[in-house]
Amino acid sequence: MRILICEDSALLREGLVRVLEDSGHTVVAALPDATRLEDEVEATDPELCILDVRLPPTWTDEGIRAALRLRAARPALPLLVLSQYVEERYATDLIAAQGGSLGYLLKDRVADVSDFLDAIMRIGAGATVLDPEVVAQLLSRRTRDDRMLRLTDRESTVLALIAEGRSNQAIARTLHVSEGSVEKHITAVFQKLDLEQDESGNRRVLAALAHLSHGGTHPEPRPGGTPPQTGAQR
Repeated sequence: MRILICEDSALLREGLVRVLEDSGHTVVAALPDATRLEDEVEATDPELCILDVRLPPTWTDEGIRAALRLRAARPALPLLVLSQYVEERYATDLIAAQGGSLGYLLKDRVADVSDFLDAIMRIGAGATVLDPEVVAQLLSRRTRDDRMLRLTDRESTVLALIAEGRSNQAIARTLHVSEGSVEKHITAVFQKLDLEQDESGNRRVLAALAHLSHGGTHPEPRPGGTPPQTGAQR
């Protein structure tokens, strides 16, 4: 895969280049800031972009703003954003943006090379891959949205695993249930969240997380519905 990196830390940037090239990928550019990002994307035509959230000159949100610009200019371009900490607002901005596959990982995950490379491949193949800590924070806001109170504990757990980019087969293995049971839980989750059925797993994940992170409407609980659940299920 042709990959562009935008990371201000020289040590991490060079480390990413080495790891990716050793695994057979081609790093078409490795930039220390977003100044020439759009020009380099145009010149090198990467299949995936990796960006740090915080970049020079202010080390605040340059990386996210650059990612959002790329999302607007090239909606189908897969993006992987790396962050030192869970920054919920930045994650929700990206999740809410319309576009192709997306990854949001904490930099600690890069230390596990096999997991990091697996995430790269999944994002490149069209999946949404979110760090479990990001998912946990987004799901912890569910008490602000009455729709989330409709979910059972098991359905909340399935939703968290979906948001992490897990396949139905992987969810079934994690929960020690059949894939048929997982499919039933997923159907129930999206029905209870009033989300339209969609054949694209990536699109469903983005829609679900957008609802979770932004709150949306607050309908009254349905009569005879599931009693409120408390706490985020991982």
